[in-house]
Amino acid sequence: MMNPVFHFEIPVIDMDRAVAFYEAVIGYKLRRRTVDGYEMAFFPRTDCAPGASGALAKGDVYVPSKNGSIIYFDVPDIDPVLDRARKLGAVILYPKKHLGDAGYVAEIQDSEGNRVALSANAD
Repeated sequence: MMNPVFHFEIPVIDMDRAVAFYEAVIGYKLRRRTVDGYEMAFFPRTDCAPGASGALAKGDVYVPSKNGSIIYFDVPDIDPVLDRARKLGAVILYPKKHLGDAGYVAEIQDSEGNRVALSANAD
């Protein structure tokens, strides 16, 4: 069985600011393209691998929000990610919490006003 989510899009207002934020905080180089008239910046993706990838998306149908779906980014260690996010002005919405065998989670408000989550395996 495959994971049911294939692709996500995170709404942005300022693509340059959002790309700089996510590249610094999450640590991946994003690839910018225009798709169907919309400015996009794609996170890395490996075909035939588990999980999903997605993009930052700018356009009239993309409205940043703290409400609605939450995207979880898998990171090796939440603490340095939270430190980098804070330095770039992110608001910590849900501080790092240990969930036992499920590992750790935290939530931040990104540079565009979206609620995004971080997840890391238990030590």
